[in-house]
Amino acid sequence: MESTESSYVSSPEQLQKRSPPPPASPPSDSEEKPTYTRFLVSNAAAGSVIGKGGATITDFQSQSGARIQLSRNYEFFPGTSDRIIMVSGGIDDVLKAVELIIAKLLSEIPAEDGDEAGPRMRVRLVVPNSACGSIIGKGGSIIKSFIEESHAGIKISPLDTKFFGLTDRLVTVTGTLEEQMHAIDLILSKLTDDPHYSQTMHAPFSYAAAYNSMNHGPNGAAVKFQHNKDDITNSVTIGVADEHIGLVVGRGGRNIMEISQTSGARLKISDRGDFMSGTTDRKITITGSQRAIRAAEDMIMQKVSYASERETD
Repeated sequence: MESTESSYVSSPEQLQKRSPPPPASPPSDSEEKPTYTRFLVSNAAAGSVIGKGGATITDFQSQSGARIQLSRNYEFFPGTSDRIIMVSGGIDDVLKAVELIIAKLLSEIPAEDGDEAGPRMRVRLVVPNSACGSIIGKGGSIIKSFIEESHAGIKISPLDTKFFGLTDRLVTVTGTLEEQMHAIDLILSKLTDDPHYSQTMHAPFSYAAAYNSMNHGPNGAAVKFQHNKDDITNSVTIGVADEHIGLVVGRGGRNIMEISQTSGARLKISDRGDFMSGTTDRKITITGSQRAIRAAEDMIMQKVSYASERETD
């Protein structure tokens, strides 16, 4: 997909507000520290960020100087059906890349009649729980100051204890592009000075975790969770957008039969209206050996990804 850089107005006052460091600044200055940010996007939005043949993501990396990585198309943040984007580099490069990505996604949201403010989207940042205190402050003083200064909405979710080993929380930022970027600038600047945050920079950003059936997962949320029946047979539930279920099933059930026969796994799709909690994703339960489940997942996601790429072209 071609870059739509010219289709939005960036916010130069926000990008230029950070004055360049003086030549004599030591390398440890926060301006020069390598940093990163992670945030969530839907599978379809991830396809838009990547672009045809990776053209868009390559363009964004070239424009910003930051590195942009995405989790694979079946690796979701626990409790969601969203993939993770990680942007790393110098703080100004990271902010520029984030703005390019958000503006790109905003440009593809249809404008509603009479909506002078333009399209909006929420940005959900992934922040280690150990670093959240630095942006909350005593009695919430820091986060309140960020909200007042940026005019954006900022909400920090509690740590989700349903997922064993999950140590990240979601920080949701709402508002106009300018307000969101101002808030993200304030948040990222504070986090970059937090040693707990910098320590997690090189940690894996995918969540390949399995969850015991005793926990029943996050109320059916759109994430893979594994039910250990025995050493051979397992069951995994994934979420697929309702509008893409037909591609998985195929005419007369042809596709789902082919997936089952080729992979050796059994597939069961939830009834119409039976969605993953809080989403419009239908549930697909895949049962079989680990190898069969992986093969079936790959075949399903190939069909869904192909449809998403066609929609964003």
